[in-house]
Amino acid sequence: MYAVIETGGKQYRVEVGTELAVELLDVEAGQEITLERVLLVADGDNAAIGRPVVDGATVSATVLRNDRADKVISFKYKPKARRRVKKGHRQERTVLRITDVVLNGRSAAAEAAEAAEAKRTERQRIEEAAATQAAADAALAATLAAKAAEADAPAKPKRTRSAKAAGEPVEAAEVPAEAAPETPEPAEAAAETVDDADEAASETDAEAEQAESGAADAEAPAKPKRTRAAKKED
Repeated sequence: MYAVIETGGKQYRVEVGTELAVELLDVEAGQEITLERVLLVADGDNAAIGRPVVDGATVSATVLRNDRADKVISFKYKPKARRRVKKGHRQERTVLRITDVVLNGRSAAAEAAEAAEAKRTERQRIEEAAATQAAADAALAATLAAKAAEADAPAKPKRTRSAKAAGEPVEAAEVPAEAAPETPEPAEAAAETVDDADEAASETDAEAEQAESGAADAEAPAKPKRTRAAKKED
């Protein structure tokens, strides 16, 4: 909703929140004033045109300050007469901020406040939905991290030969993933040493048998070839 007002012999198009400088008024800064010379009030396609003012329409404003506008230079010159006149002028003015436009009890400020509240409520709803989604994403990330940690857990250690012979179970918790290998017990070490010695002895015996068979084959005399005359006599 906007309105066209008249003050100081000039017309201004204003709406809620508009700041404008008008001709100097006899008011003080911070004072609330009402501008009753409202020539037109429009809201979308609907408009109320005054003759000359709109009945039941008012515009409220707050006085921000009284000051002067920028300097305007007035320079007069007449050729061949050596006439030069230069003057400066700063017009005094009052700066207003429009706070409300009212037409037949309908307030533009109240409608703007309701729209802002609805927008803020919608923003809060979006923020709550975003927070809920973020919490769900965090829970999913935690679940995936837990599964990844389980997949990266150390594998169950292998059982030693002596433990297999004794039938003793070995739990993964008893052997740390990065722990140094433990020194075997004397009995287990002795058993492993005997087994290793037996294996080494059997391998040595096999190698010796292969060597002896090779030497016997090398020492055996080669079978003489039969001559052609011997074949004929036979």
